[in-house]
Amino acid sequence: MNRTLKRIIIGMLVVIAGLFAVVYGVGSSLPEDHVAAVRAEFSAAPEELFATIADYRAYPEWRPSIERVEELPAREGNPAWVMIDATGPLPMELTESEPPTRIVTTILSEGMPFGGRWIYEIEPAAGGATVTITEEGEVYSAIFRFVSRYIMGHHASASLFLTDLGARFDENVTVDVVR
Repeated sequence: MNRTLKRIIIGMLVVIAGLFAVVYGVGSSLPEDHVAAVRAEFSAAPEELFATIADYRAYPEWRPSIERVEELPAREGNPAWVMIDATGPLPMELTESEPPTRIVTTILSEGMPFGGRWIYEIEPAAGGATVTITEEGEVYSAIFRFVSRYIMGHHASASLFLTDLGARFDENVTVDVVR
């Protein structure tokens, strides 16, 4: 290998190490916890929306990113399941259910790089209902905190859920970030 090629390779390795250090440093400075909320309006009734959101077994039918759902043993009487998508398994538990206005699901985060819960609130509105999803998340890895905040965005998953929910009811919904 000639000297020029060695210098290029060493330079590239230094740049990669520098980028990694910056990502790790910025991620380490971010808080582990975050709250992100989104909302959308639907023409469907609150009861229909609640039933659709609560029926996690049917998610693969209307959420294109979900490949399948597998049941887990109930946890203290609460339903539990694993959603499987292209990124891998996501174990969940239904921790609250108040038909037709509120559902809370919690990530069973043992061994995961993140955890938290989603709070679904369904409010009657003129001609339908408004669904708000509040993510109370925790990201344990500094690298993943950086990715979650600056690349994916904390609102991305909940926004996609609401868009998929709209498509389930043949609606094009506008997802708004709640401040």
